[in-house]
Formats: sequence, C-alpha cells, structure tokens
Amino acid sequence: MLAALLMVAALPDWAPARWSSNDPSSLSLLQGTPVNCLLMEQKLWSGPFVKKAAERNVAVLGLLHPGGDTAQSVRTAREQGLQGVVLEGDFAGPDADAARKSASSANLALVELPSRRDVRFGSGSPILGSYQGVFPGILPVDEKDKAHAMPSGGPWIDTNAGFLRYARALHKGEFWVAVKPPENQVLKVDRYLQAIGDAAMLGARWVVSLDNDFTRRLLAGDPKAVADWKKIGQYMRFYEDLKGYRDLPAYGKLAVLQDASSGALLSGGVLDMIAVKHTPVRPVPGSILSAATLDRASMAVNVDPESLTPAEKEVLKEFTRHGGTVLNGPPGWKMPSADGNRITMDKDDVAKLDEIWKEVNTMIDRRNLGVRLFNVSSMLSYLQAARDGKVAVLHLLNFSDYPVENVTAHVLGKFRKAWLLTPEGGKKALEPYEVEEGPATGLDIDLVRVAAAVVLEQ
Repeated sequence: MLAALLMVAALPDWAPARWSSNDPSSLSLLQGTPVNCLLMEQKLWSGPFVKKAAERNVAVLGLLHPGGDTAQSVRTAREQGLQGVVLEGDFAGPDADAARKSASSANLALVELPSRRDVRFGSGSPILGSYQGVFPGILPVDEKDKAHAMPSGGPWIDTNAGFLRYARALHKGEFWVAVKPPENQVLKVDRYLQAIGDAAMLGARWVVSLDNDFTRRLLAGDPKAVADWKKIGQYMRFYEDLKGYRDLPAYGKLAVLQDASSGALLSGGVLDMIAVKHTPVRPVPGSILSAATLDRASMAVNVDPESLTPAEKEVLKEFTRHGGTVLNGPPGWKMPSADGNRITMDKDDVAKLDEIWKEVNTMIDRRNLGVRLFNVSSMLSYLQAARDGKVAVLHLLNFSDYPVENVTAHVLGKFRKAWLLTPEGGKKALEPYEVEEGPATGLDIDLVRVAAAVVLEQ
C-alpha cells in the first residue's frame, strides 16, 4: 500500500518517453535527462529491466492497445513488476472498465491516451492525454519545401497548441501528448525540440518518441545520435525548471468561446489562427463560462452562438454591459468537430476560417491584448500572468530552421525586472523600458534559437 501511495505521489513528476529496448544497459542513456518514465510495448516487458529501472527511480509503464485481453495484460504487467499500464487508443467501454478495475486491484497506475474526442476531462484522473496530434513544425506543401499560409497570412505551423489551450482550460493537471514522428522520415533534432516546446509551453508534456533511424543509432551508441539525445534532455530540463510558473493563468484580453462541438479539438482552428498572429488568446469552454472566466477579457469571439444555453447567453450579455466586445460567428457558420481520426482542418474548413478572420482582425486592429511581438513570423508564443499582475511569463518557440534575431515584445503592465531564459544560455537580465501603448513594458531580445521564456516582475 505504501508503494502504491508513493507511486501516486510521483505521477505529476513523470517525464515520459517511449522506449524500444529492454537491455538494462540502455538505461544509462537516461542519465542527465529528466526522463523518468518509460512506455514500453508488451513484447519488451522484462522483470530484470524493470528492477534495474527502479534502482534508477525510473518507472516503467506497459503500453496496451485495443483488441487484446486487456485484463490479462494488466495482470501480466503486475507480475513483471511494472508500475502501471497505458491504454493507447480507443478501447471498447467494457475493456476500458476491466482495465481500470484490474489496475486498481493490482495497485498499478493507469494512464489513458485515447483519441481527442474521447478524453475524459471530467474523470479526475491525475494524468490525461491523447495519442492524437500533429507533429509540430512548419508545414511544407511542395517539392520546393515552401510553406503555405494561414488565413491570417502567417506560415502554416503544425501545432497542438490550440487543442492544448482548450485541454488545459478544462484540466489543470498533467496532460500528455503522445504523437509519434512521421513514419519513414529521418528528422532533424530541432523538430524534436519543437515538439517538446509545443506541449511544454502550455504546461503539458510530449511523450518523447524518436524516429526509427534515430532510435537505432542511439541504442548503437552513435556519437551524433547521443549528442542529439543530450540536447533533447537539455530542452526537457529547461521546461522542467519552469514548472514553478506552469499553473500561472493564461493571460490575454481576447477570449474564444468554443467547445468540442465547434472545433476546439481540431488543430489549425480558430485558436491557432489567432495565436499565429501573436495575439494572446485563451479558450473559455461553455461548461466553465462565467463572469469569473471572463474577468480579464475585454473581447470575446463566440464561435457558435446557437450552441449557447440561455444562462451562457446571459453571461455574455452581462459581459457587454460592462464594456466587453463580442464577435459572433456568421449566421449558419459552424466549424467541424473532431470525427474519427480527423484532427486537422481541410481546405473547405480553412476557407470558412477566412470568413471569420477578417472580422477578428478588424476587432483586434493592432491592439495590445496582452503582448505585441515583432519579428516573430516563424514563432508561436504563450503569455501567462498572475492575477495580481506582479509576475508574467512569455514563452517563445521558433519553428524556422534558423535562429531569429532582434525580437521585440511589448507586454501589458509596468515591470521593473525581466530575465531571458533559454535552454542553451541560462539566465540573462533584460532592460525593460516604457512603452506608451497599454501602458506596456518593452523588451528587446537579441536571439532565439528554438525556445525561450521571458520572466517579468514588477
């Protein structure tokens, strides 16, 4: 029982990775990285490996997929000494229930990674997640590797950030994104660093997963693969060291009222469209819509007005009575919901986005709704701020193949101190200066390679 309690206490600190070897010597690769939780396919389960992992304070979780004898697999995991099991995929109701019951009886942790539409946000599970996602990066569309554009005019960045904003609005605990690299591709290490940051800047965790070539070379001790693996560990450590800020509220004076039925589970939707223009935006699902969840907003986009209940409509009326501005989606305009394996927008959906983008762009009209950023066309950003305004954190993630120089940020509020934090360069003091708009605090950042965070204090 004590062991089970200790395991439950450790769940929020698990930094997960898929692992393709049950050779105990492979565990030495974890040294110097935050990885302390390995997800392994059933054919690799090994008592001796689990024992050696436990000696390093590394948990081993067994991956289970739909179609097998789930309850028996859970019992096997217990016999092999695993600390838990992961249900990856969409299990039939009776199979999932049997797995939950068996895991509870065996004092095993249970993590469920279903499709986005089946995430049980109201379950109270300490870890939620999904196997579905896009692998982050700027999307090439032709043989010349050119990227096409969003309706907003920015490059099309494949990102899970919009979905994660929505997920984090509903669940403040751990959330895992278990998307794998594209098949039959050998990726540059920066793509892995972007995948880490795409989840971590939103307070989630990407389940580290390497392409087959990278895995083979790493396990064989190839020096380049080992060096890249250490860099992955360096970036994971960077975000682990920022955990103290993780639960700061998302900040932005623009709120988007959206639910699963109106596209919140899709990547490339309204939230991503606005965020790619570097406008701070935060989702407000209908289930939590209230005066409190709109308390720091001055504008709201109501994606699907027809879906609101009378009580929710009254909240919006009260919001406008107090000076807030509401933009309603066009009559008959409706974004798709996640269906089957579909989690991205098709061409027709992008055309629909263009209809509303013109109105959103007019409403924003170069206003500072939390932060304005300059020279960041290939980046995504995320702004958090304490409710008393004394501390703010601005996350930056660069998706280009080259470092970005001379980034400028105008953050709402008056801050006396600011530091730039990067995985490569540690902590560097910045010189804040006053900006008239807002009023706001101006900051100049010399260089962002892939990821950075700016911490501001009053």
